[in-house]
Amino acid sequence: MNTQSTTVYRASILNFLSDPYPAEKADGVLDESAYQFFQDGALVIEDGKVKNLGEASDVLPTLAADVKVVEYKDHLIIPGMIDTHIHYPQVEVIASYGEQLLDWLNNYTFPAERQFEDKEYASNIANFFLDELLKCGTTTALVFGTVHKQSVEAFFEASEKRNTRMICGKVMMDRNAPDFLCDTPESSYEDSKSLIDTWHNNGRQLYAVTPRFAITSTHEQLEKAGQLMAEYPDVYMQTHISENKDEVAFVSELFPDAKDYLDVYDQYNLLGKRSVFAHGIHLNEREHQRFRETGSSVSFCPTSNLFLGSGLLDIKELEQNQVAYSVATDVGGGTSFSMLQTLNEAYKVTQLNGNKLSALKSLYLATLGNAKTLQLEDKIGSFKTGNEADFAVLDFNSTPIMALKQGKCKTLAEKLFAMIILGDDRAVQATYVAGNCVHDRDTK
Repeated sequence: MNTQSTTVYRASILNFLSDPYPAEKADGVLDESAYQFFQDGALVIEDGKVKNLGEASDVLPTLAADVKVVEYKDHLIIPGMIDTHIHYPQVEVIASYGEQLLDWLNNYTFPAERQFEDKEYASNIANFFLDELLKCGTTTALVFGTVHKQSVEAFFEASEKRNTRMICGKVMMDRNAPDFLCDTPESSYEDSKSLIDTWHNNGRQLYAVTPRFAITSTHEQLEKAGQLMAEYPDVYMQTHISENKDEVAFVSELFPDAKDYLDVYDQYNLLGKRSVFAHGIHLNEREHQRFRETGSSVSFCPTSNLFLGSGLLDIKELEQNQVAYSVATDVGGGTSFSMLQTLNEAYKVTQLNGNKLSALKSLYLATLGNAKTLQLEDKIGSFKTGNEADFAVLDFNSTPIMALKQGKCKTLAEKLFAMIILGDDRAVQATYVAGNCVHDRDTK
């Protein structure tokens, strides 16, 4: 073993193998075989990949005496968290007061996105954005750029510099938006094609075809989005659906021949296992069926849905209809970069729908579950041998109230729940990307 490229991280470690509360099991019954928890664990990283995982007492004796051991006492190591819907150009409109979706876009978002025609400006925001994600323990995200090609170039350049596995796309938008943010069907196709050729599968960067939503794309542009998906079958598709009732009504006016909102995208062959539809609050039974049949997924954005007054997504209903779903921050409609805070709000939304969301299920969603919806579980989301070594180190005693609460917790479930409800970026001691520390809370 080449000890120079091998490091062992010693702490409590949580790793998921599958969904701890699968829909096919009896309601509320935990599948104990779905996860591994090591109270005193050892995670072996070699050349940026996971080499081994287990109890420290079992793993450490198998290693050479001079292997470096990094110990995080009273900390929890989890795979890097994954955010399946977020807008990097909306960093500056986070916490903007008082609007619902359509007015919020017109009054705050579109004016802010105009600035991204300046690549230097886009680069500054991209660097800030990625550092905020890493500070929160998020190592992969599915990201919207703006309509400007250079906004996505700036983002991928910033991500490449950090070696983060990111998915991003240029917004396609040719109507119902300010002229300064509109492209054309042909220019959106050519710009997207160029970005795919340059960046998709370039290192750890991946591309997503990105029609903003049906309201802002003509038939001709949606045809071009479908053409891109046909020409590049391994790229992603990201858009919005059924976030707001006024939005749903407007879509039905614009596309009177469509069966429903999802059918608009379906007509242009935009559904599939790599297609992620943000929100999906107001879906009907037929739409659930098409999600299930095509393997498309819904991205649950609780902080955004609450902040914009959009509604309460019923994830229990999605599970009953076998609709794949993930969890996301949706910054800047969402109000925090932290997946912990997002899971906090997801718990509350689920409570308001009369159901429960456990801590284990929450952290599964933020790691392996989200990786599965992105078809990336062979690379990220767990500590499976050979996976890329992206992980977060969480501090059980990060704040006085956290330390006080943790001192009263008697079970793993209680400790994890307290971490979710009370945790934020302060709870993230360190974040690692491909085995390299890219954030340390104590390093200023």
